[in-house]
Amino acid sequence: MANQKQETGAQDAMRLDKFLKVSRIIKRRSVANDACDTEHVSVNDRPAKPGLKLKVGDVISVRYGENVTRYEVVSLNEHARKDEADGMYRVLR
Repeated sequence: MANQKQETGAQDAMRLDKFLKVSRIIKRRSVANDACDTEHVSVNDRPAKPGLKLKVGDVISVRYGENVTRYEVVSLNEHARKDEADGMYRVLR
């Protein structure tokens, strides 16, 4: 099992700012850090810092102006190609 995780790049936990960037929810890690620092991002309904360790099943809320979009973490991949990035999360309504 451990070998399979390394081969696919999956892991048990990932920093929030890195997940936001790798999944392409937010395009740059510095922008993800700023969004977290200004409380535009929460995890499981709590304000989240950029270094928070995400796990599969966590729910991320990102506020863009008046709109809030919620994402459920489906996988934690160290690297994802552009066409694979949206497979790391599921959009919740």
